[in-house]
Amino acid sequence: MKPVTGFDAKRYMGTWYELARIDHSFEKDLTQVSASYSLNDDGSVAVLNRGFDSVKQKWREAEGKARFLGSPDVGALKVSFFGPFYGGYNVVSLDEDYQTSLVIGSSMDYFWLLSRNKTIPEQQFNLLLQKAKTLGVDLSRVTKVPQSNRP
Repeated sequence: MKPVTGFDAKRYMGTWYELARIDHSFEKDLTQVSASYSLNDDGSVAVLNRGFDSVKQKWREAEGKARFLGSPDVGALKVSFFGPFYGGYNVVSLDEDYQTSLVIGSSMDYFWLLSRNKTIPEQQFNLLLQKAKTLGVDLSRVTKVPQSNRP
């Protein structure tokens, strides 16, 4: 996987909505998932992930911190929500307006399709999934994430 170059961290900051993902225990049963990013003074990125647990019927949040693996103009970061343990966060596709993003973790077992909007046209959604497939994402493992305002 190759992270995007020419990455502008300031433009990437703000809230993104998770439209699709490969499910993992830390996101199990979560709907209406969002990730909010903000730059810290030291160049790291503050991360706030939020989602509605559809089984427990309550909101869950996780605060973390991300650091660039190298130059901040390359979309390759490591993120931690649990002390010294870091996972990969590689922006592998990003439209020029910073409205949609494909993210792959430290392996192809971790994938997220993010958007600045809670919904995008179905055709655009499918094109992004096809792009993810060309990057090696196993679409049979990808689930759509409900962004409905109704839990």
